[in-house]
Amino acid sequence: MKICFWGNIAVALNGKVLGGGELQIALLAKALVKLGHEVVVVDHKVSKDFITEDGIKVISIKGYNNGIRILRTLTHRLRLIYTSLKQQEADVYYCRVRDFRHILAFWASRKVKAKFILGLASDIDVMNLRTRLKYLFLNNIGSLWWFFNSILSEIVYSWLLRNSDLVLVQHIGQKNMLLKKNIKSKVFYNLIDLSQIPIVTNPSQQDFCYVGSLDQRKGCAEFYEIMKKSPSSTFKVIGAPRDKTGQKYYGKLKLSNNVTLLGRLNHCETLFQITNSKAMISTSPMEGFPNTFIEAWACGIPVLSLHFDPGNIIEKEKLGIIARGDKALLINALVNIRSTPEFVNRGKAYVERNHVLNDKKLKEINYLFIDLKENKKTNQRLNY
Repeated sequence: MKICFWGNIAVALNGKVLGGGELQIALLAKALVKLGHEVVVVDHKVSKDFITEDGIKVISIKGYNNGIRILRTLTHRLRLIYTSLKQQEADVYYCRVRDFRHILAFWASRKVKAKFILGLASDIDVMNLRTRLKYLFLNNIGSLWWFFNSILSEIVYSWLLRNSDLVLVQHIGQKNMLLKKNIKSKVFYNLIDLSQIPIVTNPSQQDFCYVGSLDQRKGCAEFYEIMKKSPSSTFKVIGAPRDKTGQKYYGKLKLSNNVTLLGRLNHCETLFQITNSKAMISTSPMEGFPNTFIEAWACGIPVLSLHFDPGNIIEKEKLGIIARGDKALLINALVNIRSTPEFVNRGKAYVERNHVLNDKKLKEINYLFIDLKENKKTNQRLNY
């Protein structure tokens, strides 16, 4: 079987993580190659075709950067993406990470009589417009391209959710939200490669770690407030400011005696810092199923989440603290949390059961794609 992905994925295939969605695409692509399938990635960011060490074919888009900068998206870029995708003549096309250009992959799939999978990367993708305005658009105003992509993505995502051959969600909460809209989906947990987790004999679990960009969307103001009210605890921040709010609080954090700012680190360095932490703190009001949560549990440390619990996993599996917006509860947890041997075993066992790319997971992936290819049903709407 031939599977086609598209987007800025080549860097993730080569080990550099740009974001959680790109990492998940790279891990899935590598799993499919391991299963014996042909995998191609159409990447508009690369200048020439190449094949990765894993055997994934990366296809460049010839002439993509030609033309007048402001106009070339409309004059030829969209056409070139569609043509490149169609030329792959894949059996299945897969898209993830919010982008209106996914419609081009959907059209290509229909042109070559293939199947189309839409993978969700955030709870935002299944929320209503009002929620997206609050947590996505009004918190992250960017360039002209951002504005153009945001408006068209609103139209495209709503349509793709109802017309894709398969919608993959990250946890049961997303599945239930889509069911309320009469849209069927399948839970497919985020993947993790345990070979990347460092082995540390005596981890230094002194600090609490915050991993992610410093911006309004990630709740950096609330993180600063929690830090200020916890002078006896020490914190390390892995990430950099991404908006004006982030810049403001980054400056304040610099002046704090109980915070170490590590800036952006590569994936291996980040995992090392997570392993050598007491617990991970999340103050983000809206996420999907963060890779960092899975990595924390794989490293044997709990997650202290101020607002969200993906599919109630933290509460159900006892993998940390979910404060449900109560900052006082989270601050109290900083004093009392302990990463006991029992917790380490529980966290690692949960990751092994649900997220590790082992033989069981590979069989699940293989069945998912083969079943889709052979199934003629092309609609995710419920038939009432």
